Amino acid sequence: MRASEIPGLSALAEDADAFLIDQFGTIHDGERPYPGAIESLRAIRAAGKRIILLSNSGRRAPNNNARLDAMGFTPDCYDASLCSGEIGWAALHEDPLPCLQSRCRVLLLARDPALDILDGFDIEAVDSIEQADLIMLAGSQTDRYGYDALWANIRPGIARGVPLVCTNPDRLMLAGGTLHPGAGTLAEAYRNEGGFVRWYGKPHPKLYQAAFALLPGVPRARIFGVGDSIEHDIAGAAARGCASVLVRTGIITGLDDAALEGEMIRFASRPTAVMAKFEW
Repeated sequence: MRASEIPGLSALAEDADAFLIDQFGTIHDGERPYPGAIESLRAIRAAGKRIILLSNSGRRAPNNNARLDAMGFTPDCYDASLCSGEIGWAALHEDPLPCLQSRCRVLLLARDPALDILDGFDIEAVDSIEQADLIMLAGSQTDRYGYDALWANIRPGIARGVPLVCTNPDRLMLAGGTLHPGAGTLAEAYRNEGGFVRWYGKPHPKLYQAAFALLPGVPRARIFGVGDSIEHDIAGAAARGCASVLVRTGIITGLDDAALEGEMIRFASRPTAVMAKFEW
């Protein structure tokens, strides 16, 4: 793989001032922390390094932070927590789609039914694409309903010119220990067939821009992206001039070196270092 194997992030202590750390698949499994993750976060901060948690969570910050707190990731574990849902909400208010400038009928696809991502807009939730002015794709339920059923639900929107906003670009998700197509896979299919898609989250720019604003004066080369996704965490960091660490948990659990090499070639991105699990 030609990336250095390290036992933990402490091996990079002389090279790093800040870490942009992924959540799901890196420090927790969506329900509970990975062993040692909370202690490692506190050790990183005790060493004088900055931590920004950077998540492709499609919900807004209050929901995301409450979930972190419930798992034991209290605010002393990090300097800031940023999620794609919050960034998307702010960006849509700064530059709203035409359909959001008046009453908008929204078809929501998410892990839960909350529409907090559109707080402040005049919206009406609808159940079918035939009624929708906008598709809000904040999460995937392919583990419950299957990819084909969800794709069939939104695909007619392409011919109708219905825009899609994706606040969770992850193309794969873990549910019950099994990999399933993520929201990003549905959004990519929509775009590939001619649909209009707005993306918020890694590897796209706005989430990183928000992170860098919290790290004034820190050189990009001394900021490390840390996560389990080559496509999102590693490629996203590289595109912004940052170093990166690939953690062999989450969606890449069990992949051997040859398979990881294939993923690096596929996404034209290579981490600075690799570690078996999240560790200081």
